[in-house]
Amino acid sequence: MANFPFGMIALIVVSILIYFGLAHRVLDRMRLNDRSALIVIAAIIVGSFIDVPITPRITINLGGIITVGLAIYVLLGAGTTREKVRALIAAAVTALVLFIAARYLGAEPEQIFIDPIYIYPLVAGIVGYLAGRSRRGAFFAAVIGVLALDVGQYLYLARTGVRGVVHIGGAGAFDSLVLAGILAVLLAEFVGESLERIQGGPKTEGRPDELVTNLREPEPEPARKPMEEQNQGEGGGNNE
Repeated sequence: MANFPFGMIALIVVSILIYFGLAHRVLDRMRLNDRSALIVIAAIIVGSFIDVPITPRITINLGGIITVGLAIYVLLGAGTTREKVRALIAAAVTALVLFIAARYLGAEPEQIFIDPIYIYPLVAGIVGYLAGRSRRGAFFAAVIGVLALDVGQYLYLARTGVRGVVHIGGAGAFDSLVLAGILAVLLAEFVGESLERIQGGPKTEGRPDELVTNLREPEPEPARKPMEEQNQGEGGGNNE
């Protein structure tokens, strides 16, 4: 299992769901289609095996950076300026919570019942959803929050002079980036869907017309006459 990280397993599961058309609603809300989502996931998986040294103390993982790029794309596709601002604030809140968690979890990690590397995505996913609320905002906040933790680690090493190499978006952080984003979106989907059903449908007041149109269920097409009836009607017209 150590050679096949949980982040990779999660991506493969998501790919299967997309392939069988079970994630269409989520992709619509995130302004993605099935084909583009599968291409991005394939790029993330391939990129996860590629580390690019930037300096002796910084290594960037290509798969992690693609995930960050996806988060930025999702943010740019947000429906309103308010949603974008809220996503940015949510990312800052998520990063702050992760910094606090890292401070306490890093002291005695061997005494924790679960590997801290998987606590971070859990915290990021939950906080990202609670602060970002929308699927796009939650995904952005969770992914950028984990990225900020990597950047903060580098700043700490640079300030204190402690030896070490920071793998931005790589090593265990790759799992955290992917799992945090997936968990945040799942929370937004299931909790948001449940609340919409309780409230009798998605809220439309104050939302852009384009967004409201996409939120509405398609109206059923009017019933059409069978071909036989149409033929009889045309024949009747000819007899007159």
